[in-house]
Amino acid sequence: MLKILKSGFYTSVQDLGRFHYRNKGVPVSGVMDELSVFKANALLENEITDAVLEITMTGPTLFFQEETHIVLSGAEMSATLNNLPIVNYKVYQIDIGDILSYGKLEAGFRGYLAIKSGFRPKVMYGSSSFFKPITYGNRLMDGDMVPFKYKEIFKPKISEIKVDSFLGETILKVHKAPEFDMLTEIQLQVLFSKDFTVAKENNRMAYQLNEMLEGHSHSMLTSATLPGTVQFTPAGKLIILMKDGQTTGGYPRILQLTDKAIAILAQKRQGATICFKLV
Repeated sequence: MLKILKSGFYTSVQDLGRFHYRNKGVPVSGVMDELSVFKANALLENEITDAVLEITMTGPTLFFQEETHIVLSGAEMSATLNNLPIVNYKVYQIDIGDILSYGKLEAGFRGYLAIKSGFRPKVMYGSSSFFKPITYGNRLMDGDMVPFKYKEIFKPKISEIKVDSFLGETILKVHKAPEFDMLTEIQLQVLFSKDFTVAKENNRMAYQLNEMLEGHSHSMLTSATLPGTVQFTPAGKLIILMKDGQTTGGYPRILQLTDKAIAILAQKRQGATICFKLV
């Protein structure tokens, strides 16, 4: 069992997400940066679907009540284990009574804590991912307990890997989305030649961008959307849906981010610069 001594800004349990319920209006949810989570779970020889803690901006303080092994990944958040610095993408053995703490955010925005065999909170609609309308909460709070199962003797085949960090990358590779062809030459030129900055309105549901395109009067029926869909409002605003984003929308869908682009964007905070590259 893991006890949350201090929860940090926004810490939640996430796995790869909740599928087959979008027709009922239930978003995918799941980890925002899949690439970082894949590597952490691989080091622990976990299943790809094992749940992790997603830690946003300010990290928690955690108390381990059982032995286990852990790996950190994603954002660089000055983590310490019993007051000794630890690094991302390295397996650490945990003893009963150990305390994991986080300090200053150095790079990125979302960090991940993977644990041997994964965290095991209640499964709702096929996933452990927190999403407030259908789970008991959307984040962990001080004093919460998070269960995990680890009884086996674990000797990692690989204890550490060197990762080419993408935390500083700014190019978001995108595909054409269904309403891409409605864009004018002027709108296209701005879209693919200009840098955009992340607005203060950014969370697990969507990222808005400060800069705008020339507006439009295109009308359409409400249609399906996905994580990574870029919506284009009549006023010219660009809204990028993320993992907790709605399953349908009435704004034109002009771009679709690749999986890596979603992970890159998930590591950006307000004021960060990005640009689009069509692939």
